[in-house]
Amino acid sequence: MALQPSDGQHHKVRIHKFDSSTAFLAIDLASTDVSSGPVRWARKVLQGGAKDLARSQTYTYAVLGMSRGGASAGISAEGPDRDEAVAAFVDEAGALVADGTFLPDPAKGVRESDLTPLRDADPRDTARFLGDGAGFVGHCEALSAVVCAESTLGGLDGRTVAIEGSGDNLADIAALASARGAKIIVGPTDDEKPAGIASVVDSGADVVFVGSKMGTVDHVVAESLTGAAAVVPWGRLPLTAKALAVLRRAEVAAPADFVALAGSSIALWGDHDRTDADIEAAIAQQVGAMSAEFAAHDDGPMLAACYRAEDYLATWQQALPFGRPLAP
Repeated sequence: MALQPSDGQHHKVRIHKFDSSTAFLAIDLASTDVSSGPVRWARKVLQGGAKDLARSQTYTYAVLGMSRGGASAGISAEGPDRDEAVAAFVDEAGALVADGTFLPDPAKGVRESDLTPLRDADPRDTARFLGDGAGFVGHCEALSAVVCAESTLGGLDGRTVAIEGSGDNLADIAALASARGAKIIVGPTDDEKPAGIASVVDSGADVVFVGSKMGTVDHVVAESLTGAAAVVPWGRLPLTAKALAVLRRAEVAAPADFVALAGSSIALWGDHDRTDADIEAAIAQQVGAMSAEFAAHDDGPMLAACYRAEDYLATWQQALPFGRPLAP
């Protein structure tokens, strides 16, 4: 049995505040040399969500057997002040990147081009970030989500698929699922209008990909998805704890977001001379094997993945993080 987070045997996320801007950094594991995760800009970025995103990345590393931690930064500024605030953040973050405290990934409101000044000090294969779109790293997350779904269910051939939300990765998910024999019944459209959760719920699809925001699927939405075979994350933390309980009772497979999105971590860490095909093969093998194993666990794929991550964390951390990666 994995070591469980409990009072006296856990630690809290550390918050680092920036001096030059209204920005902060949530660091999940203080006792690690390297942490990475998203940096987001909005009028107001809340620390709670950043802590949850950092935890999800920690579990991704742990389930892959990587001794690294998750982190997440937030930059709060009004629209007209956005560029100045992001530039100030990047300037101050240089020292954090140089010592491995925080290796940033572009997320909501932040472009890869904003982070270019930090890349020379980043030890990861950041050349895989191509421009300001999803690029190859985004493709790798789409691939790992589809491989996760495929391996969780033992195949996608003949399955109907609905994809909630909008984003750079969704066309990739649709194409990759279609190539595996799935039929997309709700998904990306030519006018790029997002597929709302209501249209996904009403679709009756076998496989539902969700991820437009944290907590997209709460217990009420989950009750409407109990006819699906699987609800699979394409974004971080789309399910609440109550939603997971509802889906488990209905025997709907709900793999962990930190497994479904492991493709980007596999892509960014490793020999920089790997070809794209090498990385895609590694994702298919690692995510596929884990997902099939976790799907067969009596406690379901989400908890099985948590057990694996926590077993690994216990080999190099004196205390586990408090709380598992689920939306509040």
